[in-house]
Amino acid sequence: MFLVIDIGNSNITLGLFKFNDKKIEEKPFQIWRIATSKKKTADEYAIKILDIFYYSKIDITKQQIKAVAIASVVPSLDNVFADLAKRYFKKDVFFVNSKHCAGLHFLYNNPEEVGADRIADAVAVYKRYNTTAIVIDFGTATTFDCIDNGAYLGGVITAGPQISAEALSQKTAKLPQVNINMPAKIIGRTTVECIQSGLYYGYIGLVKEILHRIKNEMGADNVKVIATGGLSYLMVKEMEGIDDVVPELTLEGIKIIWEKENVNC
Repeated sequence: MFLVIDIGNSNITLGLFKFNDKKIEEKPFQIWRIATSKKKTADEYAIKILDIFYYSKIDITKQQIKAVAIASVVPSLDNVFADLAKRYFKKDVFFVNSKHCAGLHFLYNNPEEVGADRIADAVAVYKRYNTTAIVIDFGTATTFDCIDNGAYLGGVITAGPQISAEALSQKTAKLPQVNINMPAKIIGRTTVECIQSGLYYGYIGLVKEILHRIKNEMGADNVKVIATGGLSYLMVKEMEGIDDVVPELTLEGIKIIWEKENVNC
């Protein structure tokens, strides 16, 4: 089995891929999400992951982890997971970055600034669709990444919906923290409904405007727009112009990069 890990600021996504005739299957057969904590040790994360495997009836003594690849945007956890992989799976971690990116061509002033998750998204979307594309990743931050003819052009970064919800609660005296949901009506009849309406539809407007301007600037007639990330299915319900929703896109990109970098398992 091949373990792929996407370490984000709010969640860590784990994906397991099967080997079939020494080749890795295209999609993960299992995906899990756990909360990100910068204070946890390698042992604490290992216990969590091994518990997940156990209750998912995955026996890693019989189906050994042959390789571990990670895209991380939390540098303080890189050594934690490298230690975890070494001690519990007997593997060195492969980290996605601008130098280990399957040859992705950057039209970006400083490629080292590009997040590993954004690199993985770009590689995966080009492999899947082989065309000019925009990836919208709905995470802690919402990112827009633009790919043209296999090259990474750049994009847009904005605060994600959950950050906006937390800021509204923290910076006001009486407004509560709310979950991000699509309200039944635009006009809220309670404070919670009013906040949810503002967050959800305000965010839809933000995404539509940024997407419109990106398309105009790219000047391409046929641009695929792909959504990914934990909030993708919720956010695209009221959004036109999204061609596909692929929640596992980042995991697929990490896998593709690992394969093309010819790392031995």
